[in-house]
Amino acid sequence: MFNGKAAKILYGGDYNPEQWPREVWQEDMRLFQLAGVNIATVNVFSWALNQPDENTYSFEWLDETLDLLHASGVQVCMGTSTAAHPAWMATKYPDVLLVESDGRKRKFGRRHNSCPSSPTYRKYAKRMAQQLAERYKDHPAILLWHVNNEYGLRCYCENCEQAFRDWLQQKYGTLDKLNEAWYTRFWGHTFYDWKEIVAPSAQSEHFQINGVETTCFQGISLDYARFTSDQILDCYKLERDAIKAIIPDAVVTTNFQSNGTYKPLDYFKWAKELDVIGLDAYPTSDMPVSYTSMRHDLMRGLKDGDPYLLMESCPSQLNWKPQNALKRPGVNRLWSYQAIARGADSIMYFQLRRSLGAFEKFHGAMIDHAGHEHTRVFRECAELGAELDRLGDTLVGARTEAKVAILFDWENWWAIEYSSGLTVDLKYLNEVQHYYDAFFSQNIQVDLISTDSELSGYDLVVAPVLYMVKEGYASKLDDYVQSGGTFVTTFFSGIVNENDRVTPGGYPGELRKLLGIWVEESDALLTSKTNQLKMSASLGSLEQGSVYDCRILCDLVHSEGAEVLAEYGSDFYKGMPALTKNSYGTGEAWYVASSPEPIFLQKLMGRLCERIGIQPLLKAPDLVEVSSRQKEGKRFLFVLNHNEEPRTIELGDAMQTDLLSGKDVSGKIELAANGVMILESEQRRD
Repeated sequence: MFNGKAAKILYGGDYNPEQWPREVWQEDMRLFQLAGVNIATVNVFSWALNQPDENTYSFEWLDETLDLLHASGVQVCMGTSTAAHPAWMATKYPDVLLVESDGRKRKFGRRHNSCPSSPTYRKYAKRMAQQLAERYKDHPAILLWHVNNEYGLRCYCENCEQAFRDWLQQKYGTLDKLNEAWYTRFWGHTFYDWKEIVAPSAQSEHFQINGVETTCFQGISLDYARFTSDQILDCYKLERDAIKAIIPDAVVTTNFQSNGTYKPLDYFKWAKELDVIGLDAYPTSDMPVSYTSMRHDLMRGLKDGDPYLLMESCPSQLNWKPQNALKRPGVNRLWSYQAIARGADSIMYFQLRRSLGAFEKFHGAMIDHAGHEHTRVFRECAELGAELDRLGDTLVGARTEAKVAILFDWENWWAIEYSSGLTVDLKYLNEVQHYYDAFFSQNIQVDLISTDSELSGYDLVVAPVLYMVKEGYASKLDDYVQSGGTFVTTFFSGIVNENDRVTPGGYPGELRKLLGIWVEESDALLTSKTNQLKMSASLGSLEQGSVYDCRILCDLVHSEGAEVLAEYGSDFYKGMPALTKNSYGTGEAWYVASSPEPIFLQKLMGRLCERIGIQPLLKAPDLVEVSSRQKEGKRFLFVLNHNEEPRTIELGDAMQTDLLSGKDVSGKIELAANGVMILESEQRRD
């Protein structure tokens, strides 16, 4: 990943020496060595310092920083400083300022404050990347390059509007094709000139209904979401290419935000342009453990299972929640190993030294305002750093093998939640999480994949709420099942194409033959209401006659050859199919016609895995998370106790070595509260 320059898990984080006097820098180096820090991200928000005016560049402070870090044995993740433009730029060139959806133009302030279509921003961002690459191309401290920071935010200015028209011309070629795709004869929207097209915003197509933002024309808004993701990606590529033109073998990345599920950017599309995925993850104690694990698995899936970097996390308390609790003793270590267990090759914090002022002065850091090593947080960070140092390169580059895949599609997410029906209670992330939880609770390893991913390596593929079926994807699923794969999808699937135009001929559209069903209607249940799924046949622990609650939507299904395994228990569609299985080729296609309670999904997914021959990694008590990575014939089984009390775990008869304690273990063991084991053994070949 790093051209042979990184021999162990990276440990460190964001470092902002420019906020401190020089005498503090030397003390930082001492504390970094005590804590085992081997990587520091610098220069992320220093554009105004580096470029005080249009023609002046001043990097002397950065020269000194890099030399000091290198002398202390700390490698550098070099930021390009372009995440916040300088005040002089906003004053002289107002085209750099974002315009909100309601048409208000921002003034200088905050961060992530630049229009991605601004010629000024693009010019000076590229120039800054060039200046940095040229100056530091031979500096031995630099391990990788970090472009911008937590990209995001849509802009609706005139530059973006014109760039959108250009993007549309590239995509559609003619207005006739665009009008057809967008279904513009509805409400008299036919366009006769490209200049007539405006950005879908609160000034045009977007409005609030029942407290939720929606749009009158899903096709237009979908394309603007795609355009914005592409336009911001172009800004990243502009800086990346400027760096690589000078340093061809530079490792370049940026950091993804919102724990990896940031809605405005299609991270699967972005991943193709990054040398390594970078994630900022800030879980809290009130989040389910599986919530964080799913997002780590998603980051691993962005580049087909390659390890990724945890570029930001917090060793203590956050600063933006209504109440920002301290991380309890041992939790930072536990959550750090959770990331490593799921594919991370780094543990990095925001930040290494706590700021003295402004918005993030109470955001946690390795070095607190006390400024010394005699704090609980620093001691815990140093203990973790020492452990990671002892692990050396054992885990670096290790990969994860899974036989279950869950489809995750940003465009499907946008389309579902832009749709003006059938219920505001349908949230794509929630439904994906429900299915992920069914596997997580049984310690069955899962990959999260895109519509571009190869399916043949998986025995079971699950696509929750596959509302949008992109061109060619139905055939891909057809081939997968024909060849022996097991496919599961759910209610509100197969409804539209990639332009959000309904596929005529009855739901689930192109998936109808594969699933062997026809959906006549969908009933949206009131938030307080449920229906029931009643098993009409036995399926493992789902016994015939057993009843489970379901909610949100109920598809009214007719079988067209599919076997009916459960029926609805109430309302006028009582007795209609609610769970079906269609034998197709040498495989099976399953349809879950509503959103069932968790125990139903746990039993169903467990039974499907059992039938296929997919085994849990380890049977363990609740809130004991198990994951694995493999490398050079070795398997590393991570066992993490998220309980506040010890738990007894049965490891089996085979002897395994716990890399953290150095002990050989087997049989029953007691794992402490917030405890972690990494068990090394020979890789199994099933």
